[in-house]
Amino acid sequence: MSRKNQKAPWEEEEEIIWVSKSEMKRDMEALQKLGEELVELKPNALAKIPLDEDMLEAIKDAQRFKNEARRRQLQRIGKLMRQVDPEPIQAALDKLRNKHSQATAELKKLEQKRDKLIENGDSMINAILVDHPHADRQRLRQLVRQASKEKAQNKPAKAYREIFQVLKELYLED
Repeated sequence: MSRKNQKAPWEEEEEIIWVSKSEMKRDMEALQKLGEELVELKPNALAKIPLDEDMLEAIKDAQRFKNEARRRQLQRIGKLMRQVDPEPIQAALDKLRNKHSQATAELKKLEQKRDKLIENGDSMINAILVDHPHADRQRLRQLVRQASKEKAQNKPAKAYREIFQVLKELYLED
């Protein structure tokens, strides 16, 4: 008698990984959501994401469609997403989002620097001039005095905002 579908006793058995239908559905919905995020992107951001031509064309179509056609196209994108590796796409999306949060963090640092500048005056201006010797000392001192005066008199913070713009030019254009 022959043993057609049985392995020899010395061969290792393969472990079968069982995936529930619900888990497969969740995975497909996650891929469809990733596709929806791609559809929401602007063309210049979309160009930075590694996509094949079919996927790119489907995304551009979905951006043009409305209502039911858009829903069906999003489902098609979800189906196409199952055929590609979503890891590089997700990594590129995360990188785009992080760039936004990095810019926000830099602006918050500039706001803190502006507040220190108004509090400390000349000592902080000297520190800025060490980093940026081309900065206009007289203009900074004038703005700091003006911002302090505005704050003391409860006037609109025009100089306060102008200091921020000057700092933004100095630090973010380097």
